[in-house]
Amino acid sequence: MELRHLRYFVAVAEALNFTKAAAQLRLAQPSLTRQIHNLEEEIGVRLLNRSKSHVSLTEEGRAFLTDARRVLTLADESVLSVQRLSRGETGQLNIGYLASFNFELLPRSLESFRENLPHVVLNLFDMNPGAQLQALEARKIDLGFVGIRPAQASNNLQWESLARHKTVAVLPLRHPLARKKQVRLADLKSMFFVGMSEKAQPGFREWLNGICRVAGFIPRILQEAETDLSLMTFVAEGFGVSIAREQVKSAPHPGVAFRTLRPGVKTDYYIAWNRNNDSRALQQYVELLKRASARGA
Repeated sequence: MELRHLRYFVAVAEALNFTKAAAQLRLAQPSLTRQIHNLEEEIGVRLLNRSKSHVSLTEEGRAFLTDARRVLTLADESVLSVQRLSRGETGQLNIGYLASFNFELLPRSLESFRENLPHVVLNLFDMNPGAQLQALEARKIDLGFVGIRPAQASNNLQWESLARHKTVAVLPLRHPLARKKQVRLADLKSMFFVGMSEKAQPGFREWLNGICRVAGFIPRILQEAETDLSLMTFVAEGFGVSIAREQVKSAPHPGVAFRTLRPGVKTDYYIAWNRNNDSRALQQYVELLKRASARGA
């Protein structure tokens, strides 16, 4: 028995007329009559009472009609579901991000994504960049708002820069340099630094060294932090100065001053995903992010 046999039967059962049902199905009436007869023979049950002027359902036919409609509805829903999945309009998307880092593109893009693909379930995971990279490798998340791209990043990952953020000096509020509107990179040469740990933010030390190398020095990191908030706490307590993207200003920062660097420094902000991940929803979200970042450039 095939789905078409159920469709033929439902058409006849609803019309109670072979001629009308055949026209609806665009079949020759003799062919439809033969298909219904074959169906009854296959299941061994008479479904229709026939006479020259009248067609009616048997008791078994009425019960079979209910089940046939349910099976056809399920089949249609299954086809629509797999078509939506093929177009990336269903399924789920797991995204890693850092809650303490305020990047307005994330909430803006999620709102647009929900409007365009309401059947995709979005799951957000607050994770530091190091945890995101591990989760991307293990395919536990689909995309990460990682930030810095480490030079030794896995070849399994695909990267895309969404923005270039201004970089600022992070100083204790009572530090003499905090009285200035701008700080020269060279003015930080003799100071100790607070940095992010490589476990929490892979590539941070290399990134920081690259910035300071322009001013002719390699920073001396006295203390490492696991989060942006702890970094600012260490700076406020006098463990050293630091350098960070200006978006860090949005986090609570008592006892800390942010000052523009001279010469100006900008840092690429990267997203990443596993290049072996063929999720259509992921592909569509990445394209949406690219368009959104281009508009905001």
